Amino acid sequence: MEKGVKPPGDSGSPLIRLADVTKVYPLPAGDVTAIDHLTLDVGRGDFVAVMGVSGSGKSTLLNLIGCLDVPTSGDLFLNGVNVRDLVDDALTELRRDTIGFVFQQFNLIPLLTAYENVEFPLILKQSRNGGPGPGEIADRCNSVLSAVGLDQSLVTHKPSELSGGQQQRVAIARALVNDPDILLCDEPTGNLDTRTGTTIMELLAQMNRQGKTIIIVTHDPRVAAYAGRKIELVDGRLA
Repeated sequence: MEKGVKPPGDSGSPLIRLADVTKVYPLPAGDVTAIDHLTLDVGRGDFVAVMGVSGSGKSTLLNLIGCLDVPTSGDLFLNGVNVRDLVDDALTELRRDTIGFVFQQFNLIPLLTAYENVEFPLILKQSRNGGPGPGEIADRCNSVLSAVGLDQSLVTHKPSELSGGQQQRVAIARALVNDPDILLCDEPTGNLDTRTGTTIMELLAQMNRQGKTIIIVTHDPRVAAYAGRKIELVDGRLA
């Protein structure tokens, strides 16, 4: 497994940089160090697989990069911005506009149709700061649903009426609708059969070829094989 920092010959500053980052969770039985003095660079357009046994810090790393949590110490830069310097509103805006999330459990809103699930982040953005208008919202939603290969006849279906693979396509479309720089995927094929999981990974690889920076947490070597870089965490450190 490679170490996290790219060699000096690489051009351009990294899209993501963790500099000596530690994340400690205080618990009644004693503090737990989930990430331990981790330094890692991810360049624009990279496809990185993060591997490691349960409890190695994979999900914590994803949560830190996704601005769902903040480092206890050290610095995390996204596109040159140190997230430790941001107030809550700015952190929320950075997360909304820069990062898309794809989860193992899909996390779709059960009462909304496939189209409405994809539309929802744009509606939130519109209500908060005068985001895209109705016409642009419809164009974006239809574009990403088409890009992930969801049949047009299914966009009015609710999640319970879709297969696991179809739900994951909707989840990926929702993650892409704000055109984020970074796509974070936490075991995105974990609830899918092998054939459907392969289809989803081929879709993510296509998104990467089109320029998306993708970080995927997985325990499956077949999934990790799609990535251009593989890193392994052991007790919150790079192996």
